Amino acid sequence: MSTHSDDARGYGWLLFAATMLGLTGSLNALIGLAAIGQSRVFAGDATYVFGSLRSLGWALLLVGVGQLVAAFGVGGRASWGRWAGIAVAGLNILGHVVFAHAYPFWSLIAIALDVLVIYALTVYGDPAA
Repeated sequence: MSTHSDDARGYGWLLFAATMLGLTGSLNALIGLAAIGQSRVFAGDATYVFGSLRSLGWALLLVGVGQLVAAFGVGGRASWGRWAGIAVAGLNILGHVVFAHAYPFWSLIAIALDVLVIYALTVYGDPAA
């Protein structure tokens, strides 16, 4: 039997998850667009293991758009939003693990936030519960 405080706590976690998905989605989409346009923000003489700066940009743009769509789904309490949010948060974790050597502190923060998003969506994200 759930109480009002349980419902409020669950709502807060879902609001957190939707907000974090929206913020990281926006950042990933903006960074992806900058990489596609080969902005001067990125090092010009860098070598990439998988493809080029543009391919990295397209990947970031796709993940960012996925995160934004999932954020709206989570905010609307849709079950597909829950699963999409878990999937894109997992992809974002993998991306930050790959780039942890370049930005260790930022990667650890992003991984921790993504783990909290996955926790929120797995524990409180079921609209039928």
